[in-house]
Amino acid sequence: MNWYVVYTKPKWEKKVAERLNEIGIITYCPLISKVSQWSDRKKKIQVPLFNSYIFVQVEERERNVIFDIPGVIRYLFWLGKPAIVKEKEIQIIKNWLSMPDTFQVVVDKWQKGDKIVLESGPFLAQSAIVQDIKQNHYVLVLESLGCILKVEKKIQ
Repeated sequence: MNWYVVYTKPKWEKKVAERLNEIGIITYCPLISKVSQWSDRKKKIQVPLFNSYIFVQVEERERNVIFDIPGVIRYLFWLGKPAIVKEKEIQIIKNWLSMPDTFQVVVDKWQKGDKIVLESGPFLAQSAIVQDIKQNHYVLVLESLGCILKVEKKIQ
């Protein structure tokens, strides 16, 4: 079964994932902890990592079942077809979210354009290209995931 990306109404990610689970569809809604400030208190809450997106694992022939759930808008498309996310990429997100809040990255004089393999942290063993070097951080492009990573320089 393939993983697909479903676009939901804003702030409906957790509700949609819960309702889809109730009807037997496997979902993944990655959550992160965030401290919210109200006028009288602070509270740690769980918010979706991707606003208005969840991942669903369904058979190709059963894809339209999700539209029975309130809050589902559409599938995310790529090149005219529903975007498919690899199991490996879902696992990378899960591993990344299960890592501690801080981790150590050791940097050995990277140069702009260098192709590197990350040796620690949530993106362990992922290849990246050094896109930019700033005073206190590096900007890396993770081609396999199609995202940009900012890595702080460790001052020793």
